Amino acid sequence: MTPDEMIALSAADAASAMREGRVTALAYAEAVLARCAAGADLNAFITLDPEAVRAEARAADRRRAAGEVLGPLHGLLVPIKDSINTADLPTTAGTSALRRFHPATDAPVVARLRAAGAIVLGKTNLHELSLGWTSSNMAYGPVRNPWDRMRIPGGSSGGSAAAVAAGMAPLALAEDTEGSIRVPAALCGIAGFRPTTGRYPNEGCAPITSEFDQVGPVARQVSDLVLFDDVMTGEASPVVVPSLAGLRLGVAPGYYFADLDPAVAEAVDGVIGQLERAGVAIVRVDLPGLAELIEAITLTVQIHDVVPSLRRWLAASGASITYEALHAEVSPDVKALLEAFAVPGAPRAIPEELYAAAITVHLPALKALFAKWFAENRVDAMLLPATRIQATLIGEGSTVRIAGSEVPFEAAISRNIAPGSTAGLPGLVLPAALAGGLPVAIELDGPAGSDRKLLGIGLAVEALIGRLPPPPAISAG
Repeated sequence: MTPDEMIALSAADAASAMREGRVTALAYAEAVLARCAAGADLNAFITLDPEAVRAEARAADRRRAAGEVLGPLHGLLVPIKDSINTADLPTTAGTSALRRFHPATDAPVVARLRAAGAIVLGKTNLHELSLGWTSSNMAYGPVRNPWDRMRIPGGSSGGSAAAVAAGMAPLALAEDTEGSIRVPAALCGIAGFRPTTGRYPNEGCAPITSEFDQVGPVARQVSDLVLFDDVMTGEASPVVVPSLAGLRLGVAPGYYFADLDPAVAEAVDGVIGQLERAGVAIVRVDLPGLAELIEAITLTVQIHDVVPSLRRWLAASGASITYEALHAEVSPDVKALLEAFAVPGAPRAIPEELYAAAITVHLPALKALFAKWFAENRVDAMLLPATRIQATLIGEGSTVRIAGSEVPFEAAISRNIAPGSTAGLPGLVLPAALAGGLPVAIELDGPAGSDRKLLGIGLAVEALIGRLPPPPAISAG
């Protein structure tokens, strides 16, 4: 195979080719490393050690030559979001104080990838401490969107998404508390999967809150998300791809479809039309009280939990510095956020009674609302626009313009993504179309625990609407 042919392989096909000896792990690594070098201006990686990658690839080739049993990810190079612990590479969480921090052990999710034969392809850039949706990191520089290098890739897992979209890997590891897998997948035109909360192990990941944090993958196609799920869960049975005829997809227009950018609305409406013509029943039923529940829960829990959660992660990971030492070196944008809301004595800190109500009253009510909506309407999954806008310019202000109105950036990027992760639902992002040269995405959310069914629906929908072409070419070297 040529380097370009290797780069174009799915994760499953690349691993299969290396297991079968049609491609050596070293040749594949050289092709991937050349693509990473060619796309270095995207700033997708914080740490990338080509010689260490080559050494791991040679070791993979020796295992095959020795006749050892090879895993389902044999030789596959997987970028890891730099908030997830790796013992052999620094884990910075995107912040200066951890520039040389080596955790004591791999996070369990990384250990499972390695046990399946994967090779860590460096640590990817992110929004500092995962506290934002742009990946415009002041400590390590902004990640750039492969579709337009002047624009954000989304966050916080922007480096993982940009690397996959640019062909640096077919599959990468990310993490999602309130959209940090799904927003970058949407803005970079790839697939992203946030499983039901707790489906994959979250230990060893720089946290925001254990209530919502969840590691998961981004990939160029849904079949590789299925492969990742197989590896993480040990599932042996294949995912069932349903017929679109008779599938019931729910739409809650009052919350998710209000005040969209016209390009987003047109692209999502186009997908809904395709689905209806293929026999999918689109069930339009609102979710009364959803906005009020999200207002009472999502940021309240994250703001309350982030600092004590980081303290526990630092201690459990073997860090030699305290949270206070980390905080002293945090970049000004993130420091201002923490000092306004999250550090002890912050002027807008969350009162304990509001936090208790969020956890014990409002969160159970939100989960019950979704469960009832899915059950009463006999809906297989919910369909929604992943974000209200497309990728914005790096450094753009705190508001964006939608249909002539100024809207807070946070509301434009996170309104639709927040309910699913707050309720712990599995969520799958798929690219829907290109509009003005930039991706638009849909999201499919399923009932809690319906992960394999949702992935099957994703395979069926992807087969209908297709995948996006690669972004503007990056030479393989």
